[in-house]
Amino acid sequence: MTPIILIPARMGSTRLPGKPLAMISDAPMIVHVWRRAIEAGIGPVAVACSEQAVADAVHAAGGIAVMTDPALPRGSDRIHAALGALDPEGRHDVVINLQGDLPTLPPGLLQRVLLPLGDAATDVGTLVAEIDSEAEALASSVVKCVCAFRDGAEVAPALYFSRCAVPWGEGPLWHHIGVYAYRRAALARFVTLPESPLERRESLEQLRLLENGMRIGAARAPFAPFGVDTPDDLERARGLLA
Repeated sequence: MTPIILIPARMGSTRLPGKPLAMISDAPMIVHVWRRAIEAGIGPVAVACSEQAVADAVHAAGGIAVMTDPALPRGSDRIHAALGALDPEGRHDVVINLQGDLPTLPPGLLQRVLLPLGDAATDVGTLVAEIDSEAEALASSVVKCVCAFRDGAEVAPALYFSRCAVPWGEGPLWHHIGVYAYRRAALARFVTLPESPLERRESLEQLRLLENGMRIGAARAPFAPFGVDTPDDLERARGLLA
């Protein structure tokens, strides 16, 4: 595998406008995420953005930023566009989509997201962590992955994703971490597919993959890093990275 890490970023967050450029300690948040990706040491890293101010911040830190069409609807569309600009020759066969609001992400998790792609039949790798509280299980903001790790395995097929606490019955529930490793062909197909019924119902774009017969593999992570979505999250990140 020859991975590339792409970080989609946009300024138009409804709950925390301008969050890619929110300062955390010595740098904007997007620069912290870029640093975590560089520290993973698994391939080149670039930010896919639609605002010049974000690109300028990344360039000032010594990074690569690619301007993409502001009209693109999702991060997956943004990284696909950036990939075409950065690597038209197709040298990179795996694309890691790292959300731009995970400034405290342990770099080792980016290595783990590649594990599911050890199976040639798997199209996309992602990460899950075991849920350890009822509040987390019941929160609709926490996406659950239906999967089962057999005999201590580190990777399991992802069968469904929901905002509900599924599956029913005794056993662990798994918190989905929104980091993906796409085979390049899978990403190219994904962005051409129309929004699917379950994707629309759950407001989860990864269901479009499953509804079109693509296979997602989930690798276990020791915990779920928090994403910065609100002013309170931002203050927490500032405390952790002070």
